[in-house]
Amino acid sequence: MKRLTLLWSSSLCCAALLAGCASQPAADTSVAPSPAAHAPASAPEVLREDERLAHYRLPNGLEVIVKPDRRAPTAIHMLWVRAGAIDEVDGTSGIAHMLEHMMFKGTEKLAPGEFSRRVAELGGQDNAFTSRDYTGYYQQVPASRLEDVMALEADRFQHNRWPDEEFLREVEVVKEERRMRTDDQPRAKLYEQLMAVTYLASQERRPIIGWMDDIEHFTADDVRAFYHRWYVPANAAVVVVGNVEPRAVLALAERYYGPAAAAPLPTRKPTAEPPQQGPRRLVLRDRAEQPVLLMAFKVPPLANIEQPSEADREALALTALSAVLSGYDGARLDRALTRGAGRIADSADSSAGLSGRSGNGLFVLSGIPAAGRSNQELEAGLRQAVAEIAAHGISAQELQRVVTQWSAITVYGQDSMYAQASELGSNWVQGWPLDATDRLLALLREVTPGQVQAVAQKYFGDDALTVAELLPQAAPVAATGTNRPAPTARPVQPAAGGSQQ
Repeated sequence: MKRLTLLWSSSLCCAALLAGCASQPAADTSVAPSPAAHAPASAPEVLREDERLAHYRLPNGLEVIVKPDRRAPTAIHMLWVRAGAIDEVDGTSGIAHMLEHMMFKGTEKLAPGEFSRRVAELGGQDNAFTSRDYTGYYQQVPASRLEDVMALEADRFQHNRWPDEEFLREVEVVKEERRMRTDDQPRAKLYEQLMAVTYLASQERRPIIGWMDDIEHFTADDVRAFYHRWYVPANAAVVVVGNVEPRAVLALAERYYGPAAAAPLPTRKPTAEPPQQGPRRLVLRDRAEQPVLLMAFKVPPLANIEQPSEADREALALTALSAVLSGYDGARLDRALTRGAGRIADSADSSAGLSGRSGNGLFVLSGIPAAGRSNQELEAGLRQAVAEIAAHGISAQELQRVVTQWSAITVYGQDSMYAQASELGSNWVQGWPLDATDRLLALLREVTPGQVQAVAQKYFGDDALTVAELLPQAAPVAATGTNRPAPTARPVQPAAGGSQQ
């Protein structure tokens, strides 16, 4: 069963979160604030404070979210910045991810790579991640060392510094990361090109890691400008989960993050995607063992969970539809397409977009045809599975099964401090209530079989469909019977996006 999450993903796409890389450690220095550093004169705002959760806002605008969990003597500290790939502009794709890397490259008090070495010496672990909507940094340590990692994180949030030479070295690291994760992975490349063709105007058309040409050409000052523009207190939240007391965490946040100067948040200018008025298709020919098929349908996003509109209710029904199709072993796509002697697929899957700051929704059907079967046969089979629900609906028992599994997975997710902190951070990024996951589950329980049938009837025509196919391409065979040397000129490369039809 797929985990219930506020951000959609496809099992065939490349990783949505790109981990940052730390460099080699350097000599020991101090990051403790000077005695002159003190808490702001005004008091923090209490947004919520009860036995389950505390939520504060510092005078400079930074928010602090604390969830006590005393089952183990550890704590996780996360810094969430509401800046990701959709906040980039053309020509600088990947710059949010590049900055994530550079945040490990030093401050006025720390040398490149020293941050992660310090965390390891405290008995902890750290990493970072970038998505379309946000960038996040985390450390998990013994609860007694929370202050140490908060001091480290607050220092680099406010004082990230590095020489141009360090940036140039890290650009090569990111280029190699792109080669490994995307350029040398045909399925990841296919998904990247699907998004580029699905969206003509929306920032979602750009890959999180960036296009290679942009990575090669943006400058150190481009990255610094992105940092100064978006890494301001009013655009950030600290999330702490673990064996902690909320007021004690607040006092630490005031000490270490409080001195950060308040700054105005730039006006965001998202580009609305124009309505699609006909099907789009692309073909990628690459070295692959099997074909792959992706079918992306534009659907309504989930915009409001406090007062859901009709479109929000449809987004919830589409989520239920995806779970009925492929949310568990033996679901409809599995039974119809991947089993039996006449099976047409080795795998078949679906995913439904719930939310994101871009305001777009996408429902993706995907699969790998079985040996001797074609993408055309698989496409027909995926369409038929949805058509069956559109024509005959689903049973109440079928819907109840996926809701029950959602409930169980939500409960089990509370076993992980990382999962709890990620949930709170994700909800904050969306601007939703911090208990949005519980509210979402309650709304999903209200979805009816009739609503699932209605969205299956409404949203799976061709007008808002983009189809992407990966077709295996054999490696070129070396010529025989001649002693002429191979030409040294590079062959002409196909246009970005593969061949479009």
